[in-house]
Amino acid sequence: MSSSSVALDTELATIEVLRTVLAHQRRHRDGACTGRICLRCMRFHLDSVRATMKRGAPIEFVLPAFPAKSPNPAKVLSPLPDTAEELALRFLNSLCERIADIYPPGARISICSDGRVFSDLIGVPDEHVTAYQRGIERMIQRIGATHLSLFTLDDVYTGAHHDEMRKVLDAGYGYDHADLRSEVKAGGHALALYRGITRFMLEDQLTPGYTGTKAALQRKCRELAYGVISRSKAWGDLLGELFPHAVRLSIHPQACATGKIGILLAETPDSWLTPWHSVAVESGGTFTLMKRAEAEQAGAQLVYVAGKPSYYSLAPAAELAPWQRLCA
Repeated sequence: MSSSSVALDTELATIEVLRTVLAHQRRHRDGACTGRICLRCMRFHLDSVRATMKRGAPIEFVLPAFPAKSPNPAKVLSPLPDTAEELALRFLNSLCERIADIYPPGARISICSDGRVFSDLIGVPDEHVTAYQRGIERMIQRIGATHLSLFTLDDVYTGAHHDEMRKVLDAGYGYDHADLRSEVKAGGHALALYRGITRFMLEDQLTPGYTGTKAALQRKCRELAYGVISRSKAWGDLLGELFPHAVRLSIHPQACATGKIGILLAETPDSWLTPWHSVAVESGGTFTLMKRAEAEQAGAQLVYVAGKPSYYSLAPAAELAPWQRLCA
C-alpha cells in the first residue's frame, strides 16, 4: 500500500472515530453547533486524534465525572452507584469498542472521579466519596468494562489527608473568584455553567433535614458555586498535565469547537441530569434518568438487584390508568 493510501486511510479513520463520539455530543443550547455531527467540532479535534493514530497508540479520552451520589434522597436511591451508573459505564465502554472496530488499537477512557475535589463544598462526606469510588471500581470490573479505568485525587496525592489534598490543589491550580465572577457576568457558557451548578447545589441541599429558608440556601449555593467552578477548573488543569495527549470529554454541555466534547451518558429530558443526580427508570424496555421523587410520583416501582435497590420500572403510558398518565 502506498504512503498516500495509508495517509488517506488514517484520515478517513480519524474522521469516523470523531463521528462516532460526536454522535453522542452534549451541546450548549446557544453553542452554534450545526448538523447532527458538527463539522467545526470535528475539525477542532482532528489533529490530536490523527497524531495518536499515526503513532499507532490507543486513543485516550479523559472524562471528569462520577463524583458521588447527590446527598438529597429525593433525587437518588443511596450514596452508592446503581443501575444509573452501570448504564453509563456500559455506554462508555461500548463507545470504545465501536472505536476499536474502526481503529484496531482502540480507545480507553480515564474516568477522573472528582468527588474528592469538591466534596467539602457540595455537602457530601468524604467517606461517601470513598464508598462511591470503590463501588465504581467494582462495577467496572463486574461488567467487564476493560476500556475504562478510574482515576481520583487520591491517586495524585497518595496518603495525604483529604482536606490537605484539596488545599494543595487550590494552592497550585486554583482560580481567583473575582476573575470567575467577571466571566460569569460576561454571560455565555460561564453563566450557563454557573447557573447549572447553582441549581444542582440548591436541589442537593434542600433535603428533608434542612430547616432554613430557601432564599438563604440559594445565596449560600450561589457563593459556593464559585468554589466548585474553581476546583473543577483546577482539576481540569491538573488532568491536562497528567494526560497531555488525551481528548477531553465533559458531562456538561459545551460550546462549538472548544477544547472539550460534551457527551451524553444516558437518555434524559434534562441535558444537565446525570446518573449521580438521578435514578434509572425502565419503561417499555428502555431506560431514562429521572429524579427519584418524580419517578415515584409517576408510579414507578422500585426494582432490587442482588438484594439492593437498583432502579425503577414504569409501565408504558398506554398501560397506565388515567390518573397515572398525568404524572408520567
